[in-house]
Amino acid sequence: MSTDGRFTFIVAGEAGHGVRRAGNVAADLCSGMGRYVFQMDDYQSLIRGGHNFSVITSAPQPVLSQFLRADLVVALDKRSVGLHRDHLSTDGTLVYNSDAVSDAPEGAVGLPLSSLAKDYPRPDLRLGVASIVVLLVATGFSRDEAADFIRRQYARDVENNVKYGLSVYDAAVQILQGRYHLARGDAPATMLAGNEAIALGAYAGGLDMYFAYPMTPSSSILHFLAARSEDLGVVTVHPESEVAVMNMAVGAASVGARAAVGSSGGGFALMEEGFSLAGMSETPVLCILSSRPGPSTGVPTYTAQGDLGFALNQGHGEFPRIVASPGSIGEAYELAAELMGLAWAFQTPAILLTEKHLSESRMTVQLPSDLPEIPEPLMHEGSAAEYRRYENTESGVSPLRFPPSDALIKWTSYEHDESGITTEAADIIAMMQEKRLRKRKGLIEKLRRMRTVNRYGSSRNVVVTYGSTAMSVREAVAIGKLDVQVVQPVYLEPFPEWEFEQLSGSGVIVVEQSCEAQLAALLKHRTGVSVRNSITQYDGRPFDPEELAARLKEVLANG
Repeated sequence: MSTDGRFTFIVAGEAGHGVRRAGNVAADLCSGMGRYVFQMDDYQSLIRGGHNFSVITSAPQPVLSQFLRADLVVALDKRSVGLHRDHLSTDGTLVYNSDAVSDAPEGAVGLPLSSLAKDYPRPDLRLGVASIVVLLVATGFSRDEAADFIRRQYARDVENNVKYGLSVYDAAVQILQGRYHLARGDAPATMLAGNEAIALGAYAGGLDMYFAYPMTPSSSILHFLAARSEDLGVVTVHPESEVAVMNMAVGAASVGARAAVGSSGGGFALMEEGFSLAGMSETPVLCILSSRPGPSTGVPTYTAQGDLGFALNQGHGEFPRIVASPGSIGEAYELAAELMGLAWAFQTPAILLTEKHLSESRMTVQLPSDLPEIPEPLMHEGSAAEYRRYENTESGVSPLRFPPSDALIKWTSYEHDESGITTEAADIIAMMQEKRLRKRKGLIEKLRRMRTVNRYGSSRNVVVTYGSTAMSVREAVAIGKLDVQVVQPVYLEPFPEWEFEQLSGSGVIVVEQSCEAQLAALLKHRTGVSVRNSITQYDGRPFDPEELAARLKEVLANG
């Protein structure tokens, strides 16, 4: 274990071994001890046979990332031994399924996990229980405590799970008992995945209806809200396609429902025409874009930041867009609520841009009891006879009115006059273009009064990053004890150029998960800030903090 009490556990095996469930249980175990936890799942897009593993890093103090250098690895099949033997820390322990592995590395601990499971139903799935029992033994739990924990966590077929778990306990106790001591902490008890935080944040922002067609890694938002639709009162709809998703959301918003949609890059490409419809019809829709490597199908279950340019330029034609990206799971909650409010205040679509790494990772969070003030939409207070849906106001924002009403309320995809009546007159076309773009000026004025950039530290050495990569960078700076200021733009469109004026005379380091260094290009284009070095990674995996700390040290040493 590290000197600061950080402990990393990896469970690995085939899809069908219960690995992801075991990862969740291990994370809950550490969280229940008051420890701060970060959990990352790595899995292939295969229902059976693909390699899955879960990394759970915990510590008595806040932890913002997984660490691949593990103290304890439980390998449930032969492939997992080969893939994870090099992930062990200097004094780490590899426990393997001796029924599946005949040539384990020296010093590894073999346990007959499959043999012990063969007399129980679904023996392969039972292996996930074994990995948790190994963790319980290694961290000093008694036999009775282990049995109680299994009962709580594996309630389905509970008696067989307990019997099997205790047989594993008896096989492991003489070798592993109490090998690691996990200090208790005072972390918040709540464990949330990024998508859960986004869903709850949108709900806090007034979400009425959520539309989505399942596409990894955004799918769990749909599942989370559907499972809680009665409790939250959010109508959750799974239409036949992403085209229908966006069009239904625009229709819902046009009658006053606060609507959100979610997808990944490929699905969002199908929503693009509907996104432009929202721009022309001035419809507020919160859009959640959770990125994975592309193009096309890409690598469905891995992470990337290659959709930045796609998000910034979403939709055809000229109209205001809002794009923002959370740098932590807690911030994802706040930002989802904030973006919902801004979309309605300025009657324009907003994109919450994130990545698989944030969407599906889990960590201990303390959600704020109070959200930043969320602006209310401008409502029409005059008579029905005088209502014009697209009134040409000084701000560009027209008052809203919803059914039931005696007023003519016309939302349209065609260019139109102030009443929403179709037009091709040159002067009216120009007037309405200018009206829509005036909203961007007001939006920028609003953003200048908000927190649009996060800063960590005060060094003259500046690292700029965004999204989930901010968690990796902050952890790398901490463990590397680097003299660095981390600057994380939260809002990306409109880009908060005013926040970077003080950096115009100095070179910065940009860290991102994009092979084309899209954030670096955006920074140079919008601010003129000199980028002295870009650190990129684009293999679908998030940065490991220890490896990233070494890369940052090298760049800093070279000036």
